[in-house]
Amino acid sequence: MQFTIEAASVAAFARALGMEPDGTVPPTYAAVYGLGRTVPLLLADPGAGVRLDRLLHAEQEFRWHRHPRVGETVTARGRVASDLERRGLRLIAFETEVSCGDEPICWSRSLFALRQ
Repeated sequence: MQFTIEAASVAAFARALGMEPDGTVPPTYAAVYGLGRTVPLLLADPGAGVRLDRLLHAEQEFRWHRHPRVGETVTARGRVASDLERRGLRLIAFETEVSCGDEPICWSRSLFALRQ
């Protein structure tokens, strides 16, 4: 999924975090351009069998190669890294890789726990 990093959206995000917008992209904005583009596809896929009323976002991890700049268009690609069951919980690890052209931007991993 492609996403253009727009100045107004970045500034609104920074203000929501209590920061003064300074033209740079806050690190946690990766939740918008990465997770916000890929996770909804997983959740909306009937074949994934994810019920939102049983979903807990249990963990989140990010690793950056560099931070994107305002005006860049990035591409986010998500995949289910693992899907297993333990003690009545279904655990889905979802990974997202974000790039700008051929240059990697960041990698993220989300862990979702679902009650069965």
